Amino acid sequence: MVVGIGIDIIEIERIKNSVETLGDTFLNKIFTEGELEYSLSKANKFQHLAARFAAKEAISKALATGWNKEFRWKDVEIYNEPSGLPRVKLYGKLRKFLEENKEIKISMSHSRDYVACVAILYTKNTERE
Repeated sequence: MVVGIGIDIIEIERIKNSVETLGDTFLNKIFTEGELEYSLSKANKFQHLAARFAAKEAISKALATGWNKEFRWKDVEIYNEPSGLPRVKLYGKLRKFLEENKEIKISMSHSRDYVACVAILYTKNTERE
């Protein structure tokens, strides 16, 4: 059963400007080590950083929590399966919340200038009908 939906769209240029202006301060506040390693290894690193930023925003909206002192940017990590499928790993209180029979799925898309992500929070069906 779906219990939350979130969507976000962001200009890739906005992330590029933040990285160029704020550098490591911005990168280390928003992204996990794994996200940075993955994104910075790509030819279009700003597109990959923007995708992860949009995913975190969409997840925040699906959880209906917003970013507050209990939930930090780095409590959400976006990674890819070998097939390229994006996945979500949560830490801290968010992880405990999802352990209560919930799961988050995301889908990311991009164009030359924009990245969008949708996140769906749902309860797992543990009973077969």
